[in-house]
Amino acid sequence: MGTTGPGDAEPVLPEPVLLTEPNGGTPEVVSTPDQLAAVSGAIAAGHGPIAVDTERASGYRYSQRAYLVQVRRDGVGTVLIDPVAVGDRVQPLAEALAGTEWVLHAASQDMPCLAELNLRPDRLFDTELAGRLAGYERVALGTLVEQMLGYRLEKGHGAADWSRRPLPQDWLNYAALDVELLVPLRDALEAELRVQGKFDWALEEFEALRTAEPAAPRAEPWRRTSGIHRVRTPRGLAAVRSRWEARDALARQRDVAPGRVLPDSAIVHAAVTAPADEVGLLQLPVFRGRAQRRLADVWMRALRGAAELTRDQLPDPAPPNDGPPPANRWADKDPEAAARLAAARAALTAIAERNRLPLENLMQPDLVRRTCWEPPKVINHDTVADALRAGGAREWQIRLTLDALVESLNP
Repeated sequence: MGTTGPGDAEPVLPEPVLLTEPNGGTPEVVSTPDQLAAVSGAIAAGHGPIAVDTERASGYRYSQRAYLVQVRRDGVGTVLIDPVAVGDRVQPLAEALAGTEWVLHAASQDMPCLAELNLRPDRLFDTELAGRLAGYERVALGTLVEQMLGYRLEKGHGAADWSRRPLPQDWLNYAALDVELLVPLRDALEAELRVQGKFDWALEEFEALRTAEPAAPRAEPWRRTSGIHRVRTPRGLAAVRSRWEARDALARQRDVAPGRVLPDSAIVHAAVTAPADEVGLLQLPVFRGRAQRRLADVWMRALRGAAELTRDQLPDPAPPNDGPPPANRWADKDPEAAARLAAARAALTAIAERNRLPLENLMQPDLVRRTCWEPPKVINHDTVADALRAGGAREWQIRLTLDALVESLNP
């Protein structure tokens, strides 16, 4: 099959080959400790990098745990493991994977649930991140496989409820296909990155991703309620907060996605209309349904709790923010900082275009804003490099951008 590089003129290519199931068929799901021990031994005896993927039940379950783990390695083929069936005791698999390179696509989505199983890579190659660094505009797995390898993966079950048992055969085919071509894609991307002189950059990125600390929990997660901008008073925000917290407790207890307990739109609508009693609440859309009528006392207790708060207990209308203000306000608040940011953005955009990189991969946008808002007291190459390093910038990013940022930060 022919391949193209990012930015190349589009040649006439053969129609991609549609894959509906893995080469050799879809294996049976590993669901007992004895089966797990056997396949783990086979994986350990295989060779080369190991393709890894997971399936979760986002949108159905509260937890983000893995309900299926897919592994593929040369000399072994594909293995599908049900971690629930083995009680999440997957130590034999962890031992088989130790010391190997894992190949994942969009690794940040899978690594947290793998870590819950005590599965952590010693080396990592992320094909989505590699595609971004190589300059591909579209980096979905199916898109990269089609463009670089000439195959089309049959898709359609990524958003399914993977907690369902038994898993349908077509879902298992889909899951197995997700790791079928990950290693060949990895090899093609490495070759492309080496041609562009970016492979060392990618290694730095992979290691930063592999060793990154888990993100700290949000201080006020309820502020991400969809449509909250319609709520304009502290008392209304307190009503959103109290119902959000009540919903979250129920969802966690039942292991059900919060939006399936009560949609965001209902939380916001109740906060805006502020019904005086349960009768008024049950007249609102969504709350009229049988499931919500059974929970009416829960929602009203939350509303009454918000109504009884003293003024100093109400949430601040402005969300907490430890960083600079929104960039569109800089010109009024600090014109010099606004000029620094404009100069830095222009310089970084030019560098990104020359190197065929997404701007956000050249340098983290939040770090650029923070550095421009509050630059080092003495601006020179050493102090700016130290500030970037302290903010998480990788060495390759600093080498590419340091001259331009020092110039942008100088008055």
